[in-house]
Amino acid sequence: MSEIKTKQTKADVREFINSFADSEQKRKDSFELLELMQKFTGFEPKMWGPSIIGFGSYHYKSDRSKQEGDWPLVGFSPRKAAISLYVYTGSPEHEHLLQNLGKFKMGKACIYIKKLSDIDVTVLENMTKETIAFLQSKYE
Repeated sequence: MSEIKTKQTKADVREFINSFADSEQKRKDSFELLELMQKFTGFEPKMWGPSIIGFGSYHYKSDRSKQEGDWPLVGFSPRKAAISLYVYTGSPEHEHLLQNLGKFKMGKACIYIKKLSDIDVTVLENMTKETIAFLQSKYE
């Protein structure tokens, strides 16, 4: 069984955003997301691996394999193609949370946005809090 590679690091979050975000808009949105997610969650931002900014953490054990590890409760990354938001469980019971979010694309449990103004921040806050509550009740 391989060990998960994405772990919390001591890298500086603000330095990461300044060096990694590839446009002024993405940098601005990333700093705004940093403040919003810290306010929504009450957790300090931490780097997870080389490119994810996470808030809080939980310990999981996979139902399908023997893999287990720690992962941020929620987070984001200012990737080249879009900002990746890790604020959604991907569970069918949470699909209603996406209805009024705004303009986005979906991965399995990841939401991609071009810019922060494309989404409703109040809906993002609700989604963030619902995801944290779900993960904490499931894994803690």
